[in-house]
Amino acid sequence: MADKRLGKGLDALIPSYATDDRHIDGAVPLTQIIPNRNQPRQEFNPEQMEELTASIKENGILQPLTVRELEGGDFELIAGERRLRAAKDAGLETVPVYILSVDADVEMMEYALVENIQRVDLKPLEKAEGYAILSGKYDLSQDDIAKRVGKSRPAIANALRLLKLPPEIKSSLNSGKISTGHALAILGLRKSLQMMTLHQKVVREELSVRQTEALVKKYSESFKNNLKVKIVAPKQSDVIHIENELISLLGTKVAIKKNQKGKGKIQIEFYSENDFQRILEIISGSEKKS
Repeated sequence: MADKRLGKGLDALIPSYATDDRHIDGAVPLTQIIPNRNQPRQEFNPEQMEELTASIKENGILQPLTVRELEGGDFELIAGERRLRAAKDAGLETVPVYILSVDADVEMMEYALVENIQRVDLKPLEKAEGYAILSGKYDLSQDDIAKRVGKSRPAIANALRLLKLPPEIKSSLNSGKISTGHALAILGLRKSLQMMTLHQKVVREELSVRQTEALVKKYSESFKNNLKVKIVAPKQSDVIHIENELISLLGTKVAIKKNQKGKGKIQIEFYSENDFQRILEIISGSEKKS
């Protein structure tokens, strides 16, 4: 039985799965090719697509698309989504293809992933979502995925962790404002609000990955120290009640520290200039009412 792991690359696998004498040059109509429903690539760079379309108009398709044959004579695309789209934009009616004998959907997903990884880099979150499909939909372990796409298990694990990021940070990662290294460092924080605050600082101050990791360590140590203080000196019920009322009023984290002599301080957190102004307006409004 042929080795179906993808670590060796798509081109090396084509001879193993190609049906006898089924390499067709320029004979498959575009209208008979159905896109891969599990296509991992979600965004296509407009400039790169224009360049590819111009190249196809001038030189044709140099690398055949990879498809599998369906009942009824149509074909489902396995790899080559960019070439398929560019061929349509270039006005082609037929395209060259490799027809592979692939029955399982999980193999389809594997081929699409490895083709995109090897030819034009997928965005980090697109890779992560592809791995998540292999894990969730097809019940593959991280070790299985690593072997099939030619990556290390830690690389797969770190990619999947990116899916836990808040939406705003995912957007920054996709747009290139932060790197995968920044994103993984930010994930070292426990709460979404902490992640968002650090993310804004990273983007605003253009911090390096190493600087981001140092801040995560600092914030984490501070969080642990605060936990220890709370355990040693638990707050009185009336203080907790007032804290909760302030949190409800201001819509942000509030901490009251009060000693036995009645002295202390109230800490109100804000996460941006707009958030700061919003809290000031609430406090000012409360003072006017009273």
